[in-house]
Amino acid sequence: MGIFSKIKQGLKKTRDSVIGQIGSMLKSFTKIDEELFEELEELLVMGDVGVNTAHDICEKVKVKVKETGTTEPGKIQELLEEVVSEMLRGGQELNLNTKPSIILVIGVNGVGKTTTIGKMANRFKNDGKKVLLAAADTFRAAAIDQLQIWAERSGCDIIKQNEGSDPAAVVFDAISAAKARGTDIIIADTAGRLHNKKHLMDELAKINRIIDRELPDADKEILLVLDATTGQNAVSQVEHFKEATGITGIVLTKLDGTAKGGIVLAIKNTLDVPVKFIGVGEQIDDLQPFDPDSFSKALFDFSNED
Repeated sequence: MGIFSKIKQGLKKTRDSVIGQIGSMLKSFTKIDEELFEELEELLVMGDVGVNTAHDICEKVKVKVKETGTTEPGKIQELLEEVVSEMLRGGQELNLNTKPSIILVIGVNGVGKTTTIGKMANRFKNDGKKVLLAAADTFRAAAIDQLQIWAERSGCDIIKQNEGSDPAAVVFDAISAAKARGTDIIIADTAGRLHNKKHLMDELAKINRIIDRELPDADKEILLVLDATTGQNAVSQVEHFKEATGITGIVLTKLDGTAKGGIVLAIKNTLDVPVKFIGVGEQIDDLQPFDPDSFSKALFDFSNED
């Protein structure tokens, strides 16, 4: 299955539940008027796009209608695809050009953080990169064990210490090992305890100080893993973590298991945080780099479907 097919299949629930309704709604109109846009906005809100983002999308579509002279309601879906694609563009590329570069992965428990790291490591390794995993979520022994399994599965080295160890010390050891081994990318798992935000901030600040001291010129990404099935709750998580850590991007998992794929738009438009990867299945290669054009096309593509 090709990349586009994977994304399209992963967005099937969202497309069937919400976008399909948009197609049906547009067919019920004989002209483009304010009532059409009111119904469109309502359907977008139902798709977890968010109230403000739904309004912004409709306003942008109205502008395109005027610019193109569109009069057929059926053409709105095409304009909608263009607007969504434009809205999602910007910042989705990973900035990992130095050797080594480092990725800090954060997120609350249960979102698929460790699995995401394993899939990411596998992807980079298949691209010819030498990857080192750092088990800096020392709060849970299970997190260390899970990362060890993924290290073995993806064929990557891992640096770990015992449960309860200082996470910053694990990152320090990983950086030292990366320098000695000629590693391209360090991926560090970190604890994600939102209920104690101050502790989280202190912990991540300490890790960042170690990185800035030991790798002052290295490219660094701070990626927040989110579970797409949580819908609008994901937006509040981004707000909390953005305030606490200064994240550079989002990894949105479990898109294939939800009709709430519109959350991608809410995150980018409301909080200006780009999506870097999306998870569209359970397989090791089902973590895909986020491509705004492919995402938008897949969202509105009903070809070869009943």
